[in-house]
Amino acid sequence: QVQLVESGGGLVQPGGSLRLSCASSRSIFSMNYMGWYRQAPGKERELVARMTASGSTFYESYADSVKGRFTISRDYAENTMSLQMNSLKPEDTAVYYCNAQPWGSGQEYWGQGTQVTVSS
Repeated sequence: QVQLVESGGGLVQPGGSLRLSCASSRSIFSMNYMGWYRQAPGKERELVARMTASGSTFYESYADSVKGRFTISRDYAENTMSLQMNSLKPEDTAVYYCNAQPWGSGQEYWGQGTQVTVSS
C-alpha cells in the first residue's frame, strides 16, 4: 500500500504561480511512474505531467496545454514529487491529483486531490 498526500493548492490570480507537492509513504525510488492529473467540474480527469522511469533515468512529458508553464520534479530525500505551475490561467482551475505506480506491482495509487482555483 502507498499513501499519497497532495498539498499546495489554493486560490491564485491569472498569471500567478503555485507549487504542488505530493508526499509518498514509500520511497519514490520504488516508483516506475509518477504523474499529476487534474479534473475540472464536468470534465474527465486528464494527465497534466508525468515521469516514467527507464532504468535509472526518468523521462518527463507534459500535456500540450501546460508545456512551458508547468514543471514536474522529484525530491528523493523528501520522498516527494512536485509540480511548479507558472503563468496560471483560469482554465487551469481543477482538482489536482498525484498518481504513483510501484515497480512490478501492477497497481496504481492516487492521492486525495488538492484544489487549484485561478481567478481574479
